This record gives sequence, C-alpha cells and structure tokens, in this order.
Amino acid sequence: MNGVNLTLRALHHGERSLAKHLSAAAERHHTDHEVHHVARDLAVWSNDHCRRVAETGRHYGLDLGGPPEKSAPGLVSVLREKSAEAVGRRPEPGLLLLHDLRELHLAATGNSLYWEMLAQAGQAAKDDRLVELASFCHPRTLRQMRWTNTLIKTLSPQILTSV
Repeated sequence: MNGVNLTLRALHHGERSLAKHLSAAAERHHTDHEVHHVARDLAVWSNDHCRRVAETGRHYGLDLGGPPEKSAPGLVSVLREKSAEAVGRRPEPGLLLLHDLRELHLAATGNSLYWEMLAQAGQAAKDDRLVELASFCHPRTLRQMRWTNTLIKTLSPQILTSV
C-alpha cells in the first residue's frame, strides 16, 4: 500500500468520524439552535467528503465504505436531546459546548492536513483526480475549522468567566 492509499484511508476515517461527532454535537446542543443546525449541515459535508473519498479510492484499489449509516433516532440520541433541553443554558452545558467545539476543531484540523498532503501528492504526481478531490473538499474543511474557531472565540469569554 502506498502513501496515497494510506492518506485516502486516513481521510475516509477522519471525515467519517467528524461527521459522527458533528451529528452527536448537534443532538447534544439541541437547545442552541445555531450549533444544532450548523453542526448538522457540516456533518452533511463530511458525509459527502466520505463518499467522494470512497469513489476516488476505488481507482486506487481501495474498498472504502460510504458515510456512516443514518439510523433512526436511538435511545442515546433521544437521551442527548432530552438532557440538552433539561439543562438549557446553565454554565455547565457551556463548558461541554466548548469541549465539543475544541474536539471538532481538532478533528477538522487533522482532516485539513490530510487534504493538504493529498493535494501536494496529486500535484507532484500530476494526478488530476486527487487534485480535484482535494480542491473540492479542502475548502469546506477549512470552513468547518473557521466555524468552530469563531464559536470558540465568541463563546469562551462569557462561558469561562461565568463558571
């Protein structure tokens, strides 16, 4: 297995994981409408990236699955939403939100580095397929990072000084 295949596998895993974490954060912070809706939209992007990586991976002999299966709301999902509604806007959920945003930012940053590595490898090998994949997905990953970073900058002062 060469480095491109390893990078595609790492990206597939990373985007899949980010989609799951974004969906979980959306459920957990159900009462914060911006977080809920934007996180769900960003999860759709990561699922799309996952699909695109799997399609590209087939050209390199990889058999990668698609995005995570969407399941019916399970007990855990319902519990996350109900607990978010129950605790509302107390400071502790704010700390949990900052923790989730930090984890999401770090996951997106990891994916961003892999997108950059894939783009550079594609340019060096003159492989248009890899360059197009990275050119499409990397800017959206950068937007995921900007969103989490902006929320962290905006929310941290109020949350950290009120606890």
